[in-house]
This record gives sequence, C-alpha cells and structure tokens, in this order.
Amino acid sequence: MSVSHSGVRRCATAVLLWLAAISFSASVAAETIAVKSAVVRAQEEAFVLDAEFDFSLTAPLEQALLRGTPLYFVLETEMSRSRPYWFDEAVSSPQFVRRLTYAALTNSYRIDTGRTSSGVNSYPTLDEALRQIRLVRGRTLLDKRELRLGERYELSLRLKLDTTQLPKPLQVNTLVSREWTLISDWYRVILTP
Repeated sequence: MSVSHSGVRRCATAVLLWLAAISFSASVAAETIAVKSAVVRAQEEAFVLDAEFDFSLTAPLEQALLRGTPLYFVLETEMSRSRPYWFDEAVSSPQFVRRLTYAALTNSYRIDTGRTSSGVNSYPTLDEALRQIRLVRGRTLLDKRELRLGERYELSLRLKLDTTQLPKPLQVNTLVSREWTLISDWYRVILTP
C-alpha cells in the first residue's frame, strides 16, 4: 500500500493544527486567585460573609491601571438548598463589586465599594488597596428569615476581575493572553441554620 505525499502532508498539517490549538488553549488559561478562607456567620438579622483571597495584579493589568483604566472585581455568590430526590433550590445570588482606580493627581489608589456614604476609600499604595479587595468582612448575604431551620444550604463563591468592564481594545487582550484575566475557582461553604 502506497501513501501519497498529499495524504502525509494533510496528516502533518492536522497534527500541527492540533498542537497549536493545545498551546493556544494553555496560553489563554486565566491567572488564578486563591481562596484562603470563607466563613458564613450569623449576625443579628442576617447571615454575613467573611472571606480572604490571595492574588496580585499582573504587569499588564498594573500598567493599564496606572494609565487610567479602572479594574472591577466581582465577588459572585450562589446560595442553594439541598433537596433530596430533586434539584437543589436556588435561594440567593448576590454579587459585590469593587472598583479599583488610580488617581495620578494625588498618586493614590481608590476603591469604590458602594458601602460608605462617600463611596470611595483612598490608599497610598497599590498593596494597601489590593488588601481591601482581598479581604471581605461582614458582607450581608441574606436575611435569616429566608432560610429554613435545620435545612442544609451550600454557598458557592468566587472572585474575578470583570473583563467585560475593560475598554473594548483591552478586551481583545483577554482572549489571547492569560495575563489579562484573574479568577478563582468556585469555593463551597456548607451552612445549616
């Protein structure tokens, strides 16, 4: 049986395309944010979240920030109630957004959490500002009355950089370079009120 040169060429081309696809998918994998801890605790009338994350900005993200591009970090949460013999029931899915900006005039970093009356806190260094994003303290998840006593609930949470808030030209970078994407894996916490 003879093999034609065009058949060998097509096979070699297919192998090269497959290898290119593998290397491309590895290059667009996101930089990771590590979840150090997450705890749900009861407070007067609500359940609140305390969490800690570990990450740093990549060089391109830091340069974009210094050039005036705001970075939006989103804490996504999903609370569900386990039900035997049926799908889990979705209870609550609040999101918390923190906007990080750099003010060149005052040489400071600002975080807008939407929680204070002024809405913006200022920090002299990037590390201090990132510390405020890494630490989540006392974020209200839901009212105690929304949960049934003795039932098992699961809270899933993750922190990510919202790349859809970047300017359109920079969004293209998120498709080809992992340095433009920060995201954590989903972290699960079990709660039984």
